[in-house]
Amino acid sequence: MIVRKLPAVGLTVMMALAFTGASAQQKPESTAQPGAESTQIPPAPSTTAEVKAKIAERFKTADANSDGKLSREEAQAGAPVVYKHFDKIDVKKSGYVTERQIGAYWTSKSKAQQQKEDPIWN
Repeated sequence: MIVRKLPAVGLTVMMALAFTGASAQQKPESTAQPGAESTQIPPAPSTTAEVKAKIAERFKTADANSDGKLSREEAQAGAPVVYKHFDKIDVKKSGYVTERQIGAYWTSKSKAQQQKEDPIWN
């Protein structure tokens, strides 16, 4: 039972991290000293539902025109990790990606990573 949930949890954590770059760029740190880098890592959400909600929130924030799609420009401005992999995520070559396409891409990436790390169990 736990083994079956690991890919889903891994996927949600990866997607949360993918969108973390976008929110980190939008919020300046007021407590950081000039020239000092922050070493604090934000706490990860504790449940899959919380992760999905955070991803949906960040997708919505990056989707500047609120059409449910991220264009290349929107991804560049609000979701840098999605922008980096935009051509791989946009398998239909439509010029935009949806939240579902992003989820499918990260699911395949997490499964490939798990297979690489532990080929016997996967």
